[in-house]
Amino acid sequence: MDASAAIRALGALAQEHRLAAFRLLVQAGEEGLPAGAIAEKLGVVSSSMSFHLAALANAGLVTQRRQSRLIIYSANYPAMNGLMGYLTENCCGGVPCTDDVACCPPATA
Repeated sequence: MDASAAIRALGALAQEHRLAAFRLLVQAGEEGLPAGAIAEKLGVVSSSMSFHLAALANAGLVTQRRQSRLIIYSANYPAMNGLMGYLTENCCGGVPCTDDVACCPPATA
């Protein structure tokens, strides 16, 4: 992932309903959820949810597919993992994460 793609992804997630929708889709797994079900679970008007899902799709964070009359949205796991990798690639001086070596020290309060 390059910087411009990371900025688009982070920008898409920087809104309450889009972040909640993305997290819901991550939980739903590869089978995804129809737009109406996402709107209902989040208590968002369907037309607004369509706008938010389009923003996530334009950022490459979700995919959509037609199933009969429904549009099913799913988290784009490779894009999510790419964003996470981009954000952490220089963690601890670039030392790769292994089971024996923690990537970054835990945050302290």
